[in-house]
Amino acid sequence: QVQLVESGGGLVQAGGSLRLSCAASGSIFSINTMGWYRQAPGKQRELVAAITRGGGTNYADTVKGRFTISRDKNTVYLQMNSLKPEDTAVYYCNADVWSSRSYYSGNHWGQGTQVTVSS
Repeated sequence: QVQLVESGGGLVQAGGSLRLSCAASGSIFSINTMGWYRQAPGKQRELVAAITRGGGTNYADTVKGRFTISRDKNTVYLQMNSLKPEDTAVYYCNADVWSSRSYYSGNHWGQGTQVTVSS
């Protein structure tokens, strides 16, 4: 009943920018934390950035100063500037969802969107 729909991925040259979007819909009462993770070939999935309902943020050291996470209710964005080839990965949206004030729906994932940065 909860879906995360991602958009904005694509191919960009090094130094360029992309803006990712993720819209959560379905049986949602509240979302505490939303975030972006990424997974490159041969590597484990890692946190890129996260944002709480109150606006607190957390970034991976590798993207600090280049990426900005923001949120508008149940939609989360990731503005990616000064992209590097090492940013190439599948980017996944994540959200922990409450379907009511007393029921925790769970931790949900989007299908992933490919970001490729060429040198």
